[in-house]
This record gives sequence, structure tokens and C-alpha cells, in this order.
Amino acid sequence: MTGRLWVVIPAHNEEKWIEGPLRSLAAQRHRDFTVLVVDNASTDATGDVVRAFAAAHPEMDVRVIGEPQKGTGAACDTGVRHAIANGATHLARTDADCLVAPQWTEAVMRGFAAGLELIGGRFKARTDDFAVPRTERAVLAFLVAFGGYTARFRRANRGPAYLGPYLLCAGGNTAITAGLYERCGGYPRSCIEEDHEDRTLVNRVRCVTRAYGRRRDMVVYWSQRRTKAWGIRNTFAWYTSHGYRGEPVDVR
Repeated sequence: MTGRLWVVIPAHNEEKWIEGPLRSLAAQRHRDFTVLVVDNASTDATGDVVRAFAAAHPEMDVRVIGEPQKGTGAACDTGVRHAIANGATHLARTDADCLVAPQWTEAVMRGFAAGLELIGGRFKARTDDFAVPRTERAVLAFLVAFGGYTARFRRANRGPAYLGPYLLCAGGNTAITAGLYERCGGYPRSCIEEDHEDRTLVNRVRCVTRAYGRRRDMVVYWSQRRTKAWGIRNTFAWYTSHGYRGEPVDVR
């Protein structure tokens, strides 16, 4: 298939983490893409780290722009719309504390070639950041999957306006066509503390198409920093309904 792929990464005060996803993107098998980091009102050296990485890797197209309104939704929306305005036809998103598998962009493009317009991928726990026991990682993975399934039956995710069932497409491992993004309205310009912007995006997509799905070969490794700080129960409560609000860990 033809098209221009851009990878958008929102980042707020992530100077210690942002090089990780950039290095994992440098190791991709499919290398025809542009990376856009959205420096989301950072007060640290996040932008400088990205620019230094770009200078050290001239073989990659790595760019950084700013978004003064703090919020994952605002940063992602700014990044995606900037990418579209500069020729992107397909978008993928990951987060500043994630590592993408070497076949990630390849899997993204296979998903688009198969006719999907919104794609959600599979998460595995990072093991290089925090020493979270394997059993705890497995339990959390099960709970997140279970929460994604039960979310189909929540009142907010049901109704005649939706053309298909709810699907968990977590923001750190999502891809969408430029055309669908513009048709559905895109990410809400919100803070993660107020709204899980990825769920709002999915529900907006469900109002305009059934061409969405998941791919198991689209793998991202996600940080365990929240689990390490809050524990499994509180982390699960946060992800399902903001049922727990402890000290900030994931600074997005």
C-alpha cells in the first residue's frame, strides 16, 4: 500500500524516558516513517533530548513541536493534525515511556493494508524499568484485558449511534488513518486526569465506521512505573474509571 506514516509521541517532562521509544523506533524493520514528539508544556529538557537524538540519527526523520496546553489529548490532537497538515496519510501513536517491538510499524501498515482504519495493538510489560514480579504483571495484564471486555457493556459505551462494539485501543499502541481522524473529530483536547482520551477516540470512531480492530502482531512494551508506585488494585482502578487518584506517577 502507499501512504505516508507518521508516529506521534506526546511527552510531558519525560527527559529520562523519551530516548527509549526513539531508540526502539530506530530499530524498526519498516523504516519509512516520520517521528513527531509533541513536547507538552515540559519544564525539563524533553525537547532538547529529542533534538539531540535527531542530530545523532540523521538517517531518521525525527521532529519535535510544542503544545502549551497540558493534556495527553491536547498533545496528541496537536501532533496528529500537524502530521496530517504536513502530508501524513496514516498515523500511529505510542507513549514516551513505551518501547515498540521491531515489527511494530510493519504490523501497523499490514493492518491498514487489510482494510482497518483504526487499529489497536497488544501490550506486554517492560522488564527493564522496574522490578515488578512476573505474577503481578500477569495479573494486571489479565485485569486490563478483562476491563476492556466488560467496558463493552457500560452504558456510556452502548447506544444506537454506535455502528460496532466497543474495542479497547489503548493510546500507547494505536494507529488511525488521517481520513478517519478528520471524519470522527479525533482526540478530545483533554487531560488524562479528566478523560481517557483513547476511549473517547474509539467511541467517536464507532459513530462513523466499523473498520476498526486489533492486531496481535502490533506489540508495545509499557512501563510498570504506575504499577510499582500504586500497586495492582489501585492501578486497575485508575485505568478502568479513574477510581483511584494517588500521587502523580505517569506525568502525562
